[in-house]
Amino acid sequence: MQITYKKISTNKIRFDIYNNMKKFLVLLVIFIYPKNYSFADESLTGLKIPRFVSTKTDESNLRVGAEKKYPKILTYNHKNFPLEIIGEYYDWRKTRDFEGNVGWLHKRLLKGNRYAIINSPYEEPVQILNKPEGKILGKIGKRNIVKVNRCLKKWCYILYEKKKGWITKNNLWGTYDDEVFNIPFYQFFIRLYWKLI
Repeated sequence: MQITYKKISTNKIRFDIYNNMKKFLVLLVIFIYPKNYSFADESLTGLKIPRFVSTKTDESNLRVGAEKKYPKILTYNHKNFPLEIIGEYYDWRKTRDFEGNVGWLHKRLLKGNRYAIINSPYEEPVQILNKPEGKILGKIGKRNIVKVNRCLKKWCYILYEKKKGWITKNNLWGTYDDEVFNIPFYQFFIRLYWKLI
């Protein structure tokens, strides 16, 4: 039996190495690229979509399209009204409110400060507590807008007029279920203190 060898040109070898390197780099980018900054989540601003924001002025016009020439759908007559950004187009932001209204607002009408609407599934007012699962400090009715200072996994610390305290997340529209933010590095010690009092 005679063994034959096929001569392969150096150009073919270089081409194969180049193709294999390209495939390897593509796989490396797919697996190593952080999930929080994945291609699907990127926006024109580099900020995550969707995300919550609030209105900057007492009068913000929601429009059908991403230009001033488009007709108004409605006007938000409240500063700090929470909205969810679900799309971006140059200086315009596609938003959704807690009632499901979707439209476009100019970016200068929005700010990153976090507010939420009391949106309890029940008719009775929502309890404000001194700590998660703590004592009742007061109550707040549906559709009131509150400032959200920070959120744990199931609780958010809110401010409303002169009242402040903790509310369960499921009573708020303006935060995500799994969202945790503005937690101080010493939160562990705060939890220990809560357990003691």
